Formats: sequence, C-alpha cells, structure tokens
Amino acid sequence: MARASEDSEPVWQQWRRPLPTPRQQRRDIWSALAVLAGAEFTLLLVNSMGFLAFGQAPSLGEQLLLGAAVTAPLVVRRRYPLAVLAVVSVLFIFVQARQLGDNLVPSIALFLAIYTVGAWERNRAAARWSRVGVIVVMFCWLGLSIVKELFAPEPFPTAPGPLDPVLAAVLYNIVFNLVFFLSAYFFGEVAWLSARRQAELEDQAQQLRLSQEENTRGAIVAERVRIARDLHDVVAHHVSVMGIQAGAARRVLDTDPELARTALDTVEQTARTAIDELRGLLGVLRADPGSEERSEDTDDTSHAASPGLTELPDLVEHTRSAELEATFAIYGEPYPVSDGVALTAYRVVQEALTNVVKHAAARSVEVRLRYLDVGLEVEITDDGRGPSGPGRKQGTGLGLLGMRERVAVHGGELETGPRRQEGYRVRARFPRPQVSKGWTENGVAEEDSSW
Repeated sequence: MARASEDSEPVWQQWRRPLPTPRQQRRDIWSALAVLAGAEFTLLLVNSMGFLAFGQAPSLGEQLLLGAAVTAPLVVRRRYPLAVLAVVSVLFIFVQARQLGDNLVPSIALFLAIYTVGAWERNRAAARWSRVGVIVVMFCWLGLSIVKELFAPEPFPTAPGPLDPVLAAVLYNIVFNLVFFLSAYFFGEVAWLSARRQAELEDQAQQLRLSQEENTRGAIVAERVRIARDLHDVVAHHVSVMGIQAGAARRVLDTDPELARTALDTVEQTARTAIDELRGLLGVLRADPGSEERSEDTDDTSHAASPGLTELPDLVEHTRSAELEATFAIYGEPYPVSDGVALTAYRVVQEALTNVVKHAAARSVEVRLRYLDVGLEVEITDDGRGPSGPGRKQGTGLGLLGMRERVAVHGGELETGPRRQEGYRVRARFPRPQVSKGWTENGVAEEDSSW
C-alpha cells in the first residue's frame, strides 16, 4: 500500500488489491466447474425439449463444446480478470452468432467476468474503461441483432398487447441488458470498495496495536527510569550513611564503646532498610510487565510501601552521626498530599542528605517541612564547605537533575544553590491540592486528590 511518506497515512485512493490467495484461486476452479456443469446440463435439457434460444442451433456436440469454452476461462478470473473478460466477451458474441441453443449460462459467464474486473483488477483505470468498452460493444451487438430481426420476414407474430411488437421487443432488450450490465458493473465496484474498506480497517487496527505497544513500551521505560532513580536514591543514601556511621564507630571504638555500639546499630538498621527497599524495587524489575503475579521474593510481605512524609524523621535520624548534627522540623498545619508528592518529597530529602554526607563536609544539616497556604515546601540546608576531606569527591550533578525532574512531574519547582553565608540549600515546592478525598494510613492523601 502506497503512503505519502513514512509517517503519513496510506493513500487509499491508490490502493491496489492484493492478488488472490491460493484458497481463493481454488474456489475459482470449483465455481468455474459448477458453471460449466450447469451449462452442459442446461444445453442437454434445452435440446431435449426442442426449446432453443435460436431457431437454428448447431449440433449438440458443438453446443457442448462452445458451452465449455465460454465458461472455462472463469477458472482464473480473479488472477487474470482483464484477460478473462476479453476472452469471455469474444466467445459470448461468437456463441450467439453460432446460435447456441441456450443463452442463459453464457450470460452468467459474462456477468461474472465483468463483475470480477470491477472487484479484482488492480489497475482501476483499466478496470473502468475495459468494462465500459465491453458494455458498449455488447450494446452495438444488441443493436445489430435487433436490426437483423427487424428486416427478417414476419419478425414478430401478432400479439394482443397494447404496444407495437417491434417497440416492445426493442424496449425489452434495452431495459434487460441495461439492468444486466449495470448490475455487473455496480456489484463489482461495490466488492472492490468493500475490500478497500476492509484493508483500511485492518491497517487502522494494526496502527492501533502498534500505538498501544509503543505506549506500553514507553510506560515500561518510564517506570524503569523511575525505579532506576529510586535505586540511585536508596543505594547512594544508605551506603553513604553506613560509611559515615562505620567510620565514626571505628574512630571511637576504643575510647567510647557505647557511642560505637550506637553507630553500629545505625549501620545495621540502615542496611536492613536498604535491603528491604532494594528487594522491592528489584522485584518489580524482575516481574513481567502487566503481570499480576509476583515471585516469592516480591510478595506483599517482603517490602514495605513506598516511603512518604511520615518516614522523614527516621530518615533524618539515620543521617545523624558524631560528625553531623541533623535536625527535622514541621511548620504549619498538615493537610493531605498525594502519595506521589509524598514519595517525591521523601526522595528529594534523601538525595539532599546523601549529597551532604558525601560532598559537603558539613557539621550540621536542617530539614524543614512546611505546610504553606500555597503548597507544600521541603527545605534542606547545611553549613558545609564543599568537597574536602578524605573520601569526598565532587558530585556529577545527576542527583540534582533527577530531583528536578521528579518535582516537575507534580508541577513543582526546585531551587538549589549555595547559601549567602555558608553551606548549601535545596528547596522543593509543590502546589497545594485543590481537592482532597481524605487521609490514608500513611498520613498522606488518597491518589485521587487533584494537584
């Protein structure tokens, strides 16, 4: 099927019907044999009754041979429609000139030939003009036959009808042949248009399937990107906290065993939390897209729900160490927020604290959660001096980029940059929901809240 361009719709006016399938060609053979059998049987009956279409018919053997000749081309009518029409048209005139005893079956063969050209010929201009040409020739042959009958002695017997016999015969032949040929032309055209509409529907269905597959792939990719960001947040934050706490425990192990034990407890708890979150995320990655089944490692009891605002105090607490003082405060009257916003706010705080631990060389960090009239705001500030000290390197900036994209998804804004005195500030703002349905068990709004 021709297309205007690679991405455009097919040019259906230039559609070419596919060649007949082997099954359709086999059906043509059986239909041609049926017409042939009907032609031979009809000729036998007509000759046996002595009721011939023409007054002087050739011998029965020649009639049977001509009947077979005019119907045999129908075997390949859908494969070579123009050739079949030409052969059947010539034989039709020939058998009438030979005054074949029966004219019914040759007329059926001619009807099928005209119909098939309209329904199957791939060159539509050739299909149109070949049928018009055959119809014109047939009417010329009809006119010649009528004139020949008019000049015959006593062409028509006396009839009781109100019309003149000659006029009645002319009208009868013209009307009958008009209905015959126009029907063959019309039904052939309808069959071709029906096949084109079917092809259009199949093409639209295919495009719809491809679009659905593309949307599915896009959704899967987007989900995996989100999971990759979550993996980055989980691994970077928890591993950084464990490294800081383990280092602190090592330094005070001999002088302050109790503080070292507290730091090691924090390492253990952080490791368990990281494992739980990683198990859940990796379970999603292992699951088949669209499948409702989960493996044994990813059942509902294997990992907790996505973290939200209620988990922020624990997150800040796990960041606290002997070298870093971390505080958390809530301002304003809490109101519902969606699970997605709650998770994004949590990840922003998690990424910011990770950067503080890894890159800032800070002594203190403050996390503030503000419920403002215009929306939710989360702010993380530290007094760091930038990358310095052993093991601290300049960040790549991918974490900040991920935070900005996460916040933008919910229509929020992210501000990052150094503070006026010292340290760094990360501030994320989310617009306040217009409609809230209620609170969930985690203290956040139901998903159908409007943001």
